[in-house]
Amino acid sequence: MIIGCGYVGVPLAEAFHASGDVVFPTTRSSERARQFEQQGFHPIIADVTNPDTLRSLPEADTVVFAVGYDAASGVSREDVYAEGLKNVLDSLPETTRRLIFVSTTGVYGDAGGQTVDEETPCDPARPGGKAFLKAEHYLRNHPVWAGRSVILRMAGIYGPSRIPRSADIQAGKPIPTPGGGALNLIHVDDAVQAIRLAADAETFSPLYIVSDGSPVDRRDYYREVARLLAAPDPTFEEPDSDSPAAKRAGSDRKMSNRRLVEELGFQPKCPSYREGLAAILI
Repeated sequence: MIIGCGYVGVPLAEAFHASGDVVFPTTRSSERARQFEQQGFHPIIADVTNPDTLRSLPEADTVVFAVGYDAASGVSREDVYAEGLKNVLDSLPETTRRLIFVSTTGVYGDAGGQTVDEETPCDPARPGGKAFLKAEHYLRNHPVWAGRSVILRMAGIYGPSRIPRSADIQAGKPIPTPGGGALNLIHVDDAVQAIRLAADAETFSPLYIVSDGSPVDRRDYYREVARLLAAPDPTFEEPDSDSPAAKRAGSDRKMSNRRLVEELGFQPKCPSYREGLAAILI
């Protein structure tokens, strides 16, 4: 069962389905449910912020919580990630073998450009990171699900149709991003791989960072996008101090994927942004 079947959840559902698994994706939309049915899935209309819609969840061997945030929903990130996960934990059949929670590296604070791993203390500055950390706390302290769960802290997920600023680069518009600072990434296909490894592992740690292990300077990333698009070299400007770009850049850290590689055998199809962007843009 994939709770929140969006940018990562759809290819994950397709991968499970192709392996012969019965897949139950959740959605809040009846139209989306019809599309899932046409793909051979068994959709469930449910909303993690509404416990009444979670009362009849089916039994599933593996449950993946991969809910995205909809700014138009009228609820907070904490309502979705933290309280939403809590609602799911209260509703899951206890026959579930494994629960995988797709979290974020946004739970960390600024590391001054140093390398961060699973043992690094968390100090999120933004609301999303704080909400995810609260959700992780619920899971790691739950009397039933703590011992059956894996938390995957995802770096920035990119892939087809999700390359930030590509339209601005083609148009020659200045990119609001500060100089310096590491950008940590994971291609969507490799995010799916990591989730499947966590689902299938016989032995596992409760927490993994999911990154390609190749941090890149933010401006170098945009330069590579421009090169592949045959666009002019991008120009940059300092973002407004209150903008999301400035706040993201305020936490300079390099993510280590060593535990994921050594324990679960993770081998990224796109070991850096170069291979990942080339696979999309060429």
